[in-house]
Amino acid sequence: MTESIIFLVALALLFDFLNGFHDSANSIATIVSTRVLSPRYAVAWAAFFNFAAYFFFGHHVANTIGKGIIDIEVIDQAIIFGTLIGACGWNIITWYFGLPTSSSHALIGGMIGAALVKAGPGALVTKGIAKTVAFIFVSPFVGLFLGLFFGILVHWIFRKSVPIKVEHLFRKGQLVSAAFYSMGHGGNDAQKTMGIIASLLFSAGLLGEKFYIPAWVVFVCYTAISLGTMFGGWRIVKTMGQKVAKLRPVDGFCAESGAAVTLFMSSAMGIPVSTTHTITGAIMGVGSLKRLSAVRWGVAGRIVWAWIITIPCAAAISALAYVVGRNIFLH
Repeated sequence: MTESIIFLVALALLFDFLNGFHDSANSIATIVSTRVLSPRYAVAWAAFFNFAAYFFFGHHVANTIGKGIIDIEVIDQAIIFGTLIGACGWNIITWYFGLPTSSSHALIGGMIGAALVKAGPGALVTKGIAKTVAFIFVSPFVGLFLGLFFGILVHWIFRKSVPIKVEHLFRKGQLVSAAFYSMGHGGNDAQKTMGIIASLLFSAGLLGEKFYIPAWVVFVCYTAISLGTMFGGWRIVKTMGQKVAKLRPVDGFCAESGAAVTLFMSSAMGIPVSTTHTITGAIMGVGSLKRLSAVRWGVAGRIVWAWIITIPCAAAISALAYVVGRNIFLH
C-alpha cells in the first residue's frame, strides 16, 4: 500500500469522523432537548450504538456507494481526493452555520463533481444517482409519516393514562428509541465511507478482480464514525432539538422510532439515505400532531433549502479539488 493510498484512506476516515461529528446532533438532539440524558451521556449512548451496528448490518449501502454512483472504472486517487475534499469541505461549512445537512449527499455530490471533470456525464451511474436523489424527497416524508403514525398510535394507547406516568415511562422508552436510531445511523452512514475506501483499494488493484468490502475497512469505519459522534456537533443540536419543534419524551420516542424504522429499511435496500432528512421529517411529523403551528415551518424551510443545494455545492468544491488532486496524484 503506497503512501498516497494510506493518505487517502486517512482522509476518508476523517470524513467518517466528520460525518459522526456533524450528524451526532441527529442522534442526540431529541434525547437532550427532552432532558432524558445530559449531552455528555447522550453522545456516549449514541456512539456506542453507532458502533453496535457493526454486528447487525450488511454491506448493501457500501456496495451502492462503491460502484453504484459513478463508474468504478473511472475511479482513481484524484477522484477519491476530490470526492473527500468536497464532502469534508461542505460538512465543515454547514456545521459552522448550524445547518443539519446531509453528509451522505455531500459525499455523493463530491463523487459526481470529480467524475464529471474527469470523464463527463458518461461516468455517472444514472440508476444509482436517481435512486439516491429520489430519497432526498422520499426519506423525510417517510420519516414524517412514521413519526406521525407512532405519535397517533402512542397517544391512542395511552389516552386514558395519567400524563406524569406517561412521561416517566417514555423517559425510559426514549433510551431504547435513541439506541435504535443511533444503530440505524451507524449502519447507513458508516457504510458510505466503507464504499469509498473499498473503491479506492479496488482501483489500485489491492482487492483483486472482484469488488468487496474488507473486514478491516468495516471495523475502522464504524470506529471513526463512533468517535466523531462522541465529540458531537453542538451547533446543530439546538436547531434539531428545539428550533424545529418543542419535544417531550413521548414525542422524542415517536420521532426516533419513525426515523429508525426508515433507516433500517433503507439500509436493507442498499439506499444511502440522509439520516438528517429522516429525523427532521420525523420531528416535523410528531410536532404537527399537536397542531401545525407547533412546527416552525420557517426553520424547516431553511433546512430544506440547505438539503437542495448540498449535492451541487459539494460537487463544485470536489471539481476544484479534483483538478488539484490530478496534479498531485497522477503526475
